[in-house]
Amino acid sequence: MSDRPGFFLSEAAIAARLRAHQLIPGGNHTYAKGDDQYPLHSPPVIVRGEGCHEWDVDGNRFIGYSLGQRCVTLGHGRPEVVEAVSQAVKNGLNFNRPSLLEGDAAEALLAIVPGADMVKFTKDGSTANTAAVKLARAATGRRMVGLCVDHPFFSYDDWAMGVTPVDAGIPDEAKALTDVFHFNDLDSVDALFDRHDGDVACLMLETCRPDIDPAPGFLEGLRERCSRHGTVLVFDEMTTGFRFHVSGGQGLFGVTPDLSTFGKALGNGVAVSALLGTRELMELGGLETTAPRVFLLSTTHGAESTGLAAAMAVIDVYVREGIVKRLADTGERLRALVQAEIDASGVGDAVDLRGRPQSLLFGTRDPAGAPSQAYRTLLLQELIRGGVLGPALLVSAAHAEEDLLATAATFRDALAVYARALDAGSTDGFLEGPPSQSVYRRYNAP
Repeated sequence: MSDRPGFFLSEAAIAARLRAHQLIPGGNHTYAKGDDQYPLHSPPVIVRGEGCHEWDVDGNRFIGYSLGQRCVTLGHGRPEVVEAVSQAVKNGLNFNRPSLLEGDAAEALLAIVPGADMVKFTKDGSTANTAAVKLARAATGRRMVGLCVDHPFFSYDDWAMGVTPVDAGIPDEAKALTDVFHFNDLDSVDALFDRHDGDVACLMLETCRPDIDPAPGFLEGLRERCSRHGTVLVFDEMTTGFRFHVSGGQGLFGVTPDLSTFGKALGNGVAVSALLGTRELMELGGLETTAPRVFLLSTTHGAESTGLAAAMAVIDVYVREGIVKRLADTGERLRALVQAEIDASGVGDAVDLRGRPQSLLFGTRDPAGAPSQAYRTLLLQELIRGGVLGPALLVSAAHAEEDLLATAATFRDALAVYARALDAGSTDGFLEGPPSQSVYRRYNAP
C-alpha cells in the first residue's frame, strides 16, 4: 500500500461493491465497467452526475471522461434532454398503438443520415446489429457474416461473440457462420469472399476507430465488392455517430452503406438505438413486401417515449449548436494541455496521446518500451487519486476550460509517479492491486 495521500475506499463504498457482486454477475451490467477494468481503488459505484462531473457514495467528485461508455456527449443533465424526457413521461410512455413520436423521431434521424430511407428503433446496439444481420441474411438468402476482427464489439449475440475468446455457451454450428476480415486490408476481404463463394450475407465494421482512419480507397473498396458480390454492407456507427460526425462515418468519409446502426450518444445516455437502411431492405421487415416476412425488431420498449424524445432533443442540439465541432475543439485543447505535461515529465517514450480529438486515447509502455497493462492501470490509479475518472480522454460538450486545466494538473502528478515506476523498473510498490485485464479473455484470473 502506498503512503501517498489520495483516494481510498470507505466502508460504505466497499459495502456497495460487495452488494453489487452478490446480486449481479460481475457486479455490473456492462463488462467494460467491471472491477477488472479499473484499478483496485476506484469508485465502485456512482450516485449522480452533473455536466462532466460524477460523484461516488462518499461524495468524492470526479471529472469524468468517456461518460457512460461514450453515451453522454452533451453532459449529464443537459436541460433540453431532461425537459424532453420529462414531458414524454408526463404524456405516457407506451401505448396500444404507435405513438406520434415514432414518426417524428424517425423523420429527425433520417434527415441527418441521407443514405437511409427507413429506420427501426430499439434499445441497445447489440439488438440493432443482430437485426441488421438477420435482415441481410433474409435479403440475400445467404448464411455467412463477415466481421471486422480488429473492431472491439458488435453484439453480445452468438454471431459476434463466437469469434472472440469469450465463446462459452455458443454452439460450434453458430461460430461457423461468422468469418473475419481485417480493417484496411482488402486482400483479407477478397479471401473471405473466396472462402465462402456466394454465401456472404453481409460485411459489418466500424468506419474508423479513434486512432485509426480507413486507408484511402478501403471503404470504397468494400462498397464496390459488396455491390459486385450482392452482399449487404453494414456500418456500425455506435461510436462514430454524434462524435466524429452527426451522420457517422458514412458522412465523414462519404461512403454509403446498405444498413447502418446508431446508438450511444443518440440519447445522451437515455436508452435508444436504431437500425437504418434502404427502403428495399427495410421493407422486408414491414407489411408491404411480397417476399417472406422478416420478423425484424419487435420489442415492447423499443420505441417507448423517453428514448425517442431524448433522441429528438439530442439531434436538435447537435445541429443547432454544432456539437461535433465543439467536441473537436475541446479535445484539441485538452490534447495540447496534456501533451505539454507529457513532454515536461520526461516519459514521452512511455506515454503518448493518440486519436481524433473527440476521442483521445493514451498509450502506456513499460521500461523496455512494450505496451503494458500494469503501467496503464498505474496511470489510471493516479488520475483517479487526483479526481479524474475515465478509461480514455473522451470529452463532452460539458467540459469547460477549468476541467481541462484540472485534468492537465492531475496528469502532471500522475506522470511523476509513472516516471518513478519507470526508474524502478516495475510498478511494484506503486500499483495498488492487480493490473486491469482484457474483457475478451477465456478465463478469469485465479
